[in-house]
Amino acid sequence: RAGRPDPGPPGDAAAARSSPLYRSGTQVRPHPAAPRVPEVSALSWVVADAGTGDVLAANDAHRELPPASTLKTLFALTVLPALPGGIRHEVGPEDLSGIGPGSSLVGVVEGQTYRVSDLWNGVFLNSGNDAVHVLASLTGGWSATAARMQAEARALGARDTHVRSPDGYDAPGQVSSAYDLAVFGREGLRRPDFARYCAKVDAMFPGRDGSSYGIMNTNRLLTGADGVQPYPGLIGVKNGYTSNAGNTLIAAARRDGRTLVVTVMNPQEGGGHAVYEEARALLDWGFEAAGEVDPVGSLVPEDHRPRQGPQAVPAAVSAAKPAEDVPGWPETGAILGVAGLGAGVMALALRIKLVRDDGS
Repeated sequence: RAGRPDPGPPGDAAAARSSPLYRSGTQVRPHPAAPRVPEVSALSWVVADAGTGDVLAANDAHRELPPASTLKTLFALTVLPALPGGIRHEVGPEDLSGIGPGSSLVGVVEGQTYRVSDLWNGVFLNSGNDAVHVLASLTGGWSATAARMQAEARALGARDTHVRSPDGYDAPGQVSSAYDLAVFGREGLRRPDFARYCAKVDAMFPGRDGSSYGIMNTNRLLTGADGVQPYPGLIGVKNGYTSNAGNTLIAAARRDGRTLVVTVMNPQEGGGHAVYEEARALLDWGFEAAGEVDPVGSLVPEDHRPRQGPQAVPAAVSAAKPAEDVPGWPETGAILGVAGLGAGVMALALRIKLVRDDGS
């Protein structure tokens, strides 16, 4: 699906037009000895340094495309802080209502009690939309979760993302971009719980009558399943697929103390495993290109970058400056305020209503 015309980032229009990440085609600033960027068929992709946020190369980075289950990374960033893993919840019929036909499922059943950590395993490993629905119901419901995800995306500077269905299920108007997905992947790796879940190869999931069964991560670049060679040093993050979105992937790997995050959206050639092989080629290039390319952009919003020189704002003044004074952020600030209030009320309700597992 072709993306809608991208209005560009907030702020000065001329600066937006001059940013390489808002240009079509492959963007890279190589030194003479830099390796050649691999040719891949994905409609959009990004290679970035997860530590600094520097974007090393990209192709149509801000093109708006359906994200499929890679959107679950934004869901996790939004919901993980509100739900301690040891909480137990008995699933009711309302928790599983509205799951789209053909959804990927981990096997959550009504009437069974699950730990929140089990449900997160179902989200990250099995891409279970049923687990997403239960977790969303525990934090205010489907629409409220979508609104909080939208606010979280804006707070992270991810302005191409429009959330309609928190599980990534295709919905009219639901889009993201390779740039935004890289932002979500990088931010997730900064959270120990997110990083732990997305790196798991397999886990046991509760079944009926006290039984359990094994589930395996569907990210073949991590597991090496179905003939895909595992990538050395891979540490996550999330893959996705729908017939509308095609195959999508956020992949992160660490080598020699350096971590890269790569996003690949909808390869046009090579079959269902092309998304992994194209990510492999981009990761290889990114590690080989260390020190041999200049960044073409950053995953860090300009508002969040430290200023230098005479324009720098003293720390005391900056800390005292109200959020409403930051250009482009009043709406997001208001949404986040409401979302934060809702999260606080929900956390209190969870402490009252749910039973914590003392053994976790």
